[in-house]
Amino acid sequence: MSIPDFDFNTSLNQTPVLENYNSFTSNPLLRQLLEAWGGNLAIPHATAFGEVMGSAAMQQAGIIANKNLPVLHTHDRFGNREDTISFHPAYHQMMDISIRNGVHSTAWNTARPGGYMAHAVLSYLKQQIDEGTSCPLTMTFAVVPSLQLEPDIAKAWLPLVLSNNYDARHIPWYEKSGVTFGMAMTEPQGGSDVRSNITRAVPNGDAYIITGRKWFCSAPMSDAFLVLAQTEKGLGCFLVPRFLPDGTKNQLWFQRLKDKLGNKSNASSEVEFHGAWAQIIGEEGRGVANIMEMVRHTRLDCAIGSAATLQRALAEVIHHCHYRKTFGKRLIDQPLMQNVLADLCLESIAATTLAFRLAKGFDEAPHNETEMHLMRIATAVGKFWNTKRAVLAMGELLECLGGNGYVEESILPRLYRDVPVNAIWEGSGNIQALDILRSMQREPRSMEAVTSYFEQAGGLHPLLDNHLSQLKSLLINQQNLEFNARSIATHMALAMQAIELIHTVDPSIANAFCEHRLAGNNGQMWGTLTVNGNTVATIIEQTFRPS
Repeated sequence: MSIPDFDFNTSLNQTPVLENYNSFTSNPLLRQLLEAWGGNLAIPHATAFGEVMGSAAMQQAGIIANKNLPVLHTHDRFGNREDTISFHPAYHQMMDISIRNGVHSTAWNTARPGGYMAHAVLSYLKQQIDEGTSCPLTMTFAVVPSLQLEPDIAKAWLPLVLSNNYDARHIPWYEKSGVTFGMAMTEPQGGSDVRSNITRAVPNGDAYIITGRKWFCSAPMSDAFLVLAQTEKGLGCFLVPRFLPDGTKNQLWFQRLKDKLGNKSNASSEVEFHGAWAQIIGEEGRGVANIMEMVRHTRLDCAIGSAATLQRALAEVIHHCHYRKTFGKRLIDQPLMQNVLADLCLESIAATTLAFRLAKGFDEAPHNETEMHLMRIATAVGKFWNTKRAVLAMGELLECLGGNGYVEESILPRLYRDVPVNAIWEGSGNIQALDILRSMQREPRSMEAVTSYFEQAGGLHPLLDNHLSQLKSLLINQQNLEFNARSIATHMALAMQAIELIHTVDPSIANAFCEHRLAGNNGQMWGTLTVNGNTVATIIEQTFRPS
């Protein structure tokens, strides 16, 4: 019997790796949003940065950093407290190129308009490579407004925070050319209920001494941290540097690194303060208010990051469908797969548009009071919705690749594990929904701004009009506001997405969104669109255009 010839060296019907592409120019929506909302000046930088982020080198760096995890060194070989964290060089490679490109500083460093829009697009492109390094970049970006509350602290620290130099050495901050920031708020007994914190801060001359414990300390390799601690007048917000002014190590003892579901390349820790030296930011008793500006900015990045991870996964899936053949056709030509892809792309377009609309609002807030008050509520709305929808969509995206999507080499499992962190960090869904209610009740100007924003949308689309009427009914029911908080947040998010899509994207895309997200089921099952083939093609191409 003869053995038939078989080429064991040829891989049949498999998709080439998606690499060496421009992650900015392959996503037409990004340029469209920048041009629509005052971010034109960021386009050349975003184009160059997208080329770097889509390169094989950066793709590989993200993979390597998530396989070679950070290691905590509590003591040196002689038993002295060391409290340092070591990372694979790939981690530092991503940090270095991100900081050199101003991902953390662009919103603050530029004197030209559109700083937050520039930050949004750079963060969006960076996030698609690695979730973990985005955490310290976000906190270093977000710490600026809190530091600005204390002029002496701002004078000393801001030049280093806003530097585009990355220095990973464990040396005193004032000997560096650039620093990164972390934060520590939650404790074992309280979680998001930070007012139950028991860590104490007592005055010590011009400074304070902090004693206590934090259950989560984000980015413990940072040069300094914002920390909440109790004072005689209530919670205070404190700057706790890794090194004291004389160059000796501060009394921060990192107990262990968290073994997390995702976000693996980033170190997250438990920390104890054994009489740690600190400086107060603002007044005693104003700790939550003074750290909230940092939190508000990190929430902006959560909304951006979730939209970015969703789009990154879609790029992989669309790329796969252009090459993979089944039942005699490419997957991209199979009608049902087209429906699923278009539905997921619709979600991505809406999430990205909402995130960039928040960035636009942050740009306008300093000289537009209405926009400033609108962002008080809209930021929580965007954080709530984008982070939750991305988690749901990731499961369907993984399924689009079938068995290939379930193996680590596809990148999809890493994205699947990474994306829930944005929903949990800086307040989970319930916290965001309750913050929306609190802002409406305690800040009348914010409620007025939101009301005006929605009233101006009257007549844009009949389904939107009906949706806004439902939102109004929810808000009128005062006795059940807290019970309905998630419904209120959901209605606000969908309304915002519909409004901004109507104003910015192809009318066929905006109409498809209204018909399939405002008609009652909120897109509960992907792949149930009832649009024509031309609209399907338009939606998919707007999300990712393969080279």
